[in-house]
Amino acid sequence: MAQPPSSTDDEPVPAAQGASRSGALMMCAAAGLVLIAGLINGHGDSAGSSSPAGAPRPAAAAPQSAATSAPRSTGTDSGQPVGKRMPRSAPVRLRIPKIWVDAPFTDLYLNSSGQLEPPPAADTNLVGWHAKGAAPGETGTAVIAGHVDTKTSAAVFANLGELKKGDVFYVDRADGSTATFQVDDAETFEKSDFPSDRVYDDTPRAEARLITCAGDYDHSAHDYTDNLVVFAHLI
Repeated sequence: MAQPPSSTDDEPVPAAQGASRSGALMMCAAAGLVLIAGLINGHGDSAGSSSPAGAPRPAAAAPQSAATSAPRSTGTDSGQPVGKRMPRSAPVRLRIPKIWVDAPFTDLYLNSSGQLEPPPAADTNLVGWHAKGAAPGETGTAVIAGHVDTKTSAAVFANLGELKKGDVFYVDRADGSTATFQVDDAETFEKSDFPSDRVYDDTPRAEARLITCAGDYDHSAHDYTDNLVVFAHLI
């Protein structure tokens, strides 16, 4: 991926629609992915342009969710029994063998505007998770964000787009257990038309979203145009 200019962007990720436990935030990697819009790109400390679901967000921070019924699965149906899950435990390390990722986690929280703050841009080998949302392996949608690049080099999710259906990745957890996820799908969305409900709404099984920036770098906006989202479920 082409490296963006050396400007610095510190915009946080906009909150995602939905009041579900994991569906309140979103990230990217360009300039403040909407964590997803800016969080993932590393030009600053923002993570993206949309927000993942998780902790309740300020009432005025994002539009009300269109879905108020039971959570629905957002990834490809893998046949995993509904309700299969692991006890809640904070993630400590993300390992994705196919794209040589072996990175520690940092906690990410919503700011006063209801946006998810991005991981520190200075560390190119670091991922963040929505600490008030579902933990990886726990029932619901765990949101994991990382930068695609920084002002000086490629970052942890530079090769995220290489993941395909059936690939696996691992989340080592604080309780000593490891949550193994299988990829259901990987899709790129324009930040201006990001499907927040689909990405962040809680699900009846344990799922995860890996999010970063993608598309072209908009020099005028100091941000990437798209967000890449990898959908996965616990196996």
